[in-house]
Amino acid sequence: MLYSATINVMVKAARRAGRSLKRDLGEIEHLQVSLKGPANFVSLADKRAEEILYQDLAKARPGYGFIGEEGGTREGSDKSHTWIVDPLDGTTNFLHGIPQFAISIGLVREGTIIAGVIYNPANDELYIAERGKGAFLNDQRLRVAGRRQLNECVVACGLPHIGRGDHEEFRREMTAIQDRVAGLRRFGAASLDLAFVAAGRLDGYWERNLQSWDIAAGMLMVREAGGTVSDIATPGDALVTGHVVCGNEYVHGELVKILRKPA
Repeated sequence: MLYSATINVMVKAARRAGRSLKRDLGEIEHLQVSLKGPANFVSLADKRAEEILYQDLAKARPGYGFIGEEGGTREGSDKSHTWIVDPLDGTTNFLHGIPQFAISIGLVREGTIIAGVIYNPANDELYIAERGKGAFLNDQRLRVAGRRQLNECVVACGLPHIGRGDHEEFRREMTAIQDRVAGLRRFGAASLDLAFVAAGRLDGYWERNLQSWDIAAGMLMVREAGGTVSDIATPGDALVTGHVVCGNEYVHGELVKILRKPA
């Protein structure tokens, strides 16, 4: 499969950071039994992966800005392009040796997401999307699922962190949706939830209070696979608000109706 030079840069960086994370994942099992525990180690693994991504992306596109979960914002001379990067989405999964985590790289040009790469080094699944050119998983074209009956759909969600988000609001939403769908899932990595919708593995997904690095690449993935992504409560941009809901056109519409319904 032939991809653009930009995608090739992103893939190369993701794979190199992925090798670092995979090596670190091999150490997690040994650290689980230590008194200190693996939390500090995982924090270092996260930072190592982000530094690899920054070095590779900055070398290939030296003027671009960079927003990373660990290092914050690094300004570039090219104000129109910005990398939005999560070096380890699904940190808790990684911490427990659960192979549901990913590297997420999005490229934004003047406020529009134009390229995205999501890579899970644990199973070597590489998701790629480029604006106007489609979405792919390991070179196979992706399409969102076509189901049009909510009671046949499997939908994913994200659980608010302790001390963050409105837990009562989430419980209301979860109860309303689980009564209407075939199944509800919570996997713990927003980028992969979005990628799974793009791949047709999930029919829909919603979550609140996310950061841009959690969803930039995945939002493009869903759109390029023929799906619809929006803010939960308004027509606004979920990349800005952090409240995302997605699915095929029908599922997205039905989820929005449920989520926007007053309590």
